[in-house]
Amino acid sequence: MHPRYEVEREYLARVQGSVDIETLRRGIQLEDGPAAFERIELERSSEGTNRWYRVALREGRNREVRRIFEAVGARVSRLQRVRYGPVRLPADLAPGEWRELENPVILQKL
Repeated sequence: MHPRYEVEREYLARVQGSVDIETLRRGIQLEDGPAAFERIELERSSEGTNRWYRVALREGRNREVRRIFEAVGARVSRLQRVRYGPVRLPADLAPGEWRELENPVILQKL
């Protein structure tokens, strides 16, 4: 799970405010260095001023998804991790709950 292994993490983020997706793809400068999403796409249609985005990154810096959106003037109002490496997290898994994998998943170093 250490960030040096660059395991891709995927999130659904509900964002208040408009964002330029191309700017986020190219990357921005945060106070602790450059940051960019591996992937970003509009996930769901609008809910008033909110938009849902599916984003992926390989770093694990503190609150990185939120800080990237805040750097372009938007605010994350909901953030949900949906995948960690090859493991897609079940939608019915409540926060703090866990479940054993039915088939073994082996993470290989790249």
